[in-house]
Amino acid sequence: MAKKLAHISEDHSREQTVYEHLTGTAELAKQFAAAFGAEEDGYLLGLLHDIGKYSDAFQHRLDGGVRVDHSTAGAKEACAHGVGYLALAIAGHHGGIPNFGSRADTKNDATLSGRLKRDLEPYDDWKTEVTLPPVKPFNMREFNTGFRLSFYIRMLFSCLVDADFIDTETFMDGALAPRGNYDALPALLDRLETYIAPWYPPKAELNRKRCAILDACKASGSTAAPGVYTLTVPTGGGKTTAAMAFALTAAVQNCMSRVIYTAPYTSIIDQNANTFEKIFGTENVIEHHSSAEYLFSESPNPAEYRKMLAAENWDAPVIATTTVQLFESLFASKPARCRKLHNLANSVLILDEVQTLPMPYLKPFTAALAELARKYGVIVVLCTATQPALDGVFADLKIDLPIKEICPNVPENFETFRRTKIAQHTFDSTESLTAELIALPQVLCIVNRIADAQKIYQALPKDGAYCLTTHLCPAHRKARIKEIRERLKIGLPCRVVSTSLIEAGVDVDFPRVYREEAGLDSVLQAAGRCNREGKRPLDESLVTVFTVQDTTPPPYMRQPAAAMKNISKRMEDITSLAAIRAYFEFYRDLYGKEDLDREKILIAFENEMLPFASVAEKVRVIESCTTPVYIPIDQGEVLVERLYRGERSRTLFRKLGQYSVNVYPQQLAALREAGAEVLGVASIFTYGMQKGLDRMREANVTNYSLSNLDALVEVAAEEGYIKPEDKARLIAFRNNPSDESWMQ
Repeated sequence: MAKKLAHISEDHSREQTVYEHLTGTAELAKQFAAAFGAEEDGYLLGLLHDIGKYSDAFQHRLDGGVRVDHSTAGAKEACAHGVGYLALAIAGHHGGIPNFGSRADTKNDATLSGRLKRDLEPYDDWKTEVTLPPVKPFNMREFNTGFRLSFYIRMLFSCLVDADFIDTETFMDGALAPRGNYDALPALLDRLETYIAPWYPPKAELNRKRCAILDACKASGSTAAPGVYTLTVPTGGGKTTAAMAFALTAAVQNCMSRVIYTAPYTSIIDQNANTFEKIFGTENVIEHHSSAEYLFSESPNPAEYRKMLAAENWDAPVIATTTVQLFESLFASKPARCRKLHNLANSVLILDEVQTLPMPYLKPFTAALAELARKYGVIVVLCTATQPALDGVFADLKIDLPIKEICPNVPENFETFRRTKIAQHTFDSTESLTAELIALPQVLCIVNRIADAQKIYQALPKDGAYCLTTHLCPAHRKARIKEIRERLKIGLPCRVVSTSLIEAGVDVDFPRVYREEAGLDSVLQAAGRCNREGKRPLDESLVTVFTVQDTTPPPYMRQPAAAMKNISKRMEDITSLAAIRAYFEFYRDLYGKEDLDREKILIAFENEMLPFASVAEKVRVIESCTTPVYIPIDQGEVLVERLYRGERSRTLFRKLGQYSVNVYPQQLAALREAGAEVLGVASIFTYGMQKGLDRMREANVTNYSLSNLDALVEVAAEEGYIKPEDKARLIAFRNNPSDESWMQ
């Protein structure tokens, strides 16, 4: 048999056989799947995934022939070998896990059932080189629901995709990429102990209580086993450090692989990831969200390259990411989104500000957390000052898994950290509210609408006035918050009007806070920005929950505000643990329990046969018709210039995220009507060509025509402004801007 190849290096100097690729991928997938006891399935996946490359048609593809479906062959052989549950992962390892489909599907359908009916190019030569190991009977009782089976398949899919990427990358690079080589978790725990050592012995009363909470978390971590835990710590109680102390202690005790920290907002992630890097070393911490970037130079050193790669598959010891990134990945079907999932197994998962889990997805997300704890050896930590009482959701889903509190004496801790008084007031107008704010030298006012924040801000004295909304790009918000902290610290005037983005995870300390009517959790989070360090008398640290006559909350806030009013009438102390629990229970009842799985995701997995692709389309935590607008200011000007020149890369777009603002269609139209120069993608393409044209003029290049953009692209490629292999795609994109294949 002629040698069958899987890959040829870019310079055509080296070859990797299909057998080498299958066995290399199989060994890696086996290693990854061992974290949740699925070594045999992981190995089989690796052996089967690319056997379609044994076909002559695929071998011709390596010489420039037409594309060949090579993944369906492995899916067919999985079914023939008695491991049909692996077929979905194999079939989807390039394009994404398909729906299983039905018997009625034809070979033209993209479902697994349809693809299995396709006539494939002969690939039988695999049998002369590959011997499949015997398989043990599949225990369906272990996966007694469609959701649990889908979860297992997706985790195996993650193992396969990561193994396939790494084996291919290693061959193409000619050497193993500089992965791993992180410090061990016991060493990181020692660094945490060094970091907190100066806090002992504590001097002030609040510090004594913080240290007691920290000690309790370390003690609980030393005996913790996989399961679901709550960490209920009042605002200002050192929650993040305490959670990390519990997590690292538990991880070392259980020989776990990593700690994954999630939070709802990038502002919290940025702040805490910086702290983690100071404690553990930047090389051991991966910050993974849309604005994080790890390609530091054109020729990154091994440490930089390792961080860049780890952002794709989360193989570092400490991961800091967003809640959206986590949960959308847990229900995704595409390889890039799922690649990291297997590294959740055998880890500690901290969900900070867990009360922000989106209501429309609360049931499926809760079911996913429970499954991670039940089957994949994960310690799940639900961390917040306002616990959302998820045990009630567990009961509704018939999840028989106890939720244990990490920190003892929770009621006592809340009483100790009571640093504010909450009052309610109705203003007759926005002007009267503004007048009250002007009378206070340092004050924070949190409102529900951006327009209201801007209106109040315009009426404030300009010295020390700030407006924080999502209309500020992330880089500018960070700069403003830094200025605010400095002014508060030295006693300068500081009046801040903000939307809710400031009320969770932003470390600021105001003497007075005003919070427009909202849910109880938002009110208590806002209160955490008042007298944070307990240095002012309780009676002088007032949090005013206000309404303005003749105004109503925005639609998304009406149910939380109604639940807050209900609890205010029923409970004497709305800051008590009993009030917080009653609030979330009432809010969920008001919202409607059936709407806690609005897209019927759990029902889909029970009523349909493994609808992976359909479910992935339904899970969109951030649902918006907004358009990102990149602002060419400060470093953003350099980045936008690179965009103009035709650069398109994940690296660039992540960096641009720090200088982007998401705007709605009507806002985009208003910008254009106001005379702003707003360039869409197609316009940027043309503008980029103009930039290239200017540079060609400087170089005395004359063989071009302004009226013929195709010819301009040709010349731009010759001059090095466009890669020659991208010419056709760029021309096609110019003719069809809705086709985004150029992004690849």
